[in-house]
Amino acid sequence: MSFQPVVPLTGYVGWRFLDRTIEAQQAAFSQSQPVSRATDYFRENIGNVQSAADLVANRQLLSVALGAFGLDDDIDNRFFIRKILEDGTLTDDALANRLADSRYAEFSRAFGFGDRIFPRTGLPSFPNEIIDRFETQQFSRAVGDQNNDLRLAMNVATGIGDVLEQNSTNTGRWFSIMGNAPLRSVFQTALGLPSSIASIDLDQQREIFEERAAAILGSGEVVDLADPAEQEKLIRLFLVRSEAAQISAATGASTALTLLQAARR
Repeated sequence: MSFQPVVPLTGYVGWRFLDRTIEAQQAAFSQSQPVSRATDYFRENIGNVQSAADLVANRQLLSVALGAFGLDDDIDNRFFIRKILEDGTLTDDALANRLADSRYAEFSRAFGFGDRIFPRTGLPSFPNEIIDRFETQQFSRAVGDQNNDLRLAMNVATGIGDVLEQNSTNTGRWFSIMGNAPLRSVFQTALGLPSSIASIDLDQQREIFEERAAAILGSGEVVDLADPAEQEKLIRLFLVRSEAAQISAATGASTALTLLQAARR
């Protein structure tokens, strides 16, 4: 039987409850039969995978591989995923680098089929690296079945870590944030940006994100968000703004304004 996360509250209060209980809840989730069966199989068999073709041919392994990066919905797009993996990430025209969603590049880089002489699947540390991500992603997915805002909040730390690891410039980091759909949603809401911003020039979008972050978060430098306290500030503002928008739609703007004012204290 699969463990169902306990999420009795919504918004920032719900996040604080989840944050306090997440270690025990995720451990129980990871030990549940469906998750442990998938991760045990991955740990025992991924070392035999030497090519992208090998991986996409094995649905059990591919499920964990994709699930580790939040790409579960691509499980049946085997030709597409094989191309992502075989192209790698070292050239500008590689498929992963031409996609708006930066998670594909993170996925391709992690396996290394197109970037290295020998893929990373043979490294002793590789199975646990992917399994740790898979367990975290799948727990957040289960949380998201109850409250998607909390799922997005859970992905902040991993998402920012990936952005910082894979980009050496602040400009590149902002483009990476904008290209990571879950992470972008958090920033866009937290910074009070409308969804219509996606229709303008990418360079202008990046400037707006950076300027709003400097004004609201106190810094436009993404590296500052490596600090867990700064991540918590981002998550708090995201959840309060999101809940305010929902309350505004249901009960009017006055209650939402109170929540927004509380978020700035």
